Amino acid sequence: MFLSDRFVDYELMYAGGGEKYERWGEVFLQRPDPQAVWPKTFEGSPHVWPKPNAIYHRSETGGGYWSTLSAFPHKWKITYPAIGGPLTFVIEPTGFKHTGLFPEQGANWDFFGEIIRKAAEEGREPRILNLFAYTGGATLAAAVAGAKEIVHVDASKGMIARAKENMTASGLESSYIRYIAEDCNRFVEREIRRKRKYDGIIMDPPAYGRGPSGELWKLEDALFPLVEKCCDLISDTPLFFVLNSYASSLTSLVMENIMKLTIQRHLGGTVASGELGLPASQMNIILPCGSTARWVP
Repeated sequence: MFLSDRFVDYELMYAGGGEKYERWGEVFLQRPDPQAVWPKTFEGSPHVWPKPNAIYHRSETGGGYWSTLSAFPHKWKITYPAIGGPLTFVIEPTGFKHTGLFPEQGANWDFFGEIIRKAAEEGREPRILNLFAYTGGATLAAAVAGAKEIVHVDASKGMIARAKENMTASGLESSYIRYIAEDCNRFVEREIRRKRKYDGIIMDPPAYGRGPSGELWKLEDALFPLVEKCCDLISDTPLFFVLNSYASSLTSLVMENIMKLTIQRHLGGTVASGELGLPASQMNIILPCGSTARWVP
């Protein structure tokens, strides 16, 4: 289990009954979570969830909507004490229940942030590739830790726009970050032809998706060949490879096996895997939030 427990502006407070109750700065949100299968309240439990600012309701026809119980900003900011300096993220609830940030990823940010900082202190200039980069949490964590160059790839131009907004909010405009709106598989193939190399690779693919030109992505079919292709992008002095997934079909052991059969088979090194978790501050439990596999040389 890899815990994300260093946030100050974010707090998972309660989880149960298929929902979670979170504090995002001064805003309290209640959202569905399929992993919270235990009862919301149970015999002997002193916990009664306070009224949040808003609750997300799933629709039977797909998607869902927010119901506002008390006023809160349309958008606001929270910070994270990343390795190398604080990061600031814009939070905005969406029609798909998300807020623009996955706080459990703080555990991964700290993991590779320490590696990048140490490499930079030794005089190296790490080049990092972030695939399926979403709103740029990992990108900015790499930048503030001391990466020389980060290539941020995501198929959604809207997500790239938010990533740039987070970069500005974090005061990292001077960092060398290349933002590319493209299908990740196509981008990797092009980088192989160009013989480009990276010291660290971060990959957080969705279960399903489409690229800018309608390219279909299905995780179970596409992940292994994509990770295998990425072997050709790893430099002669690599630092790490982080693979993350929220798909329930891909356990941490499945991803560990993928890494062993690709990266480790070609380059040696070691692979560790486990669930990402958020501690519930008002309950003696940890909420699982996806799985991660990590390779180091």
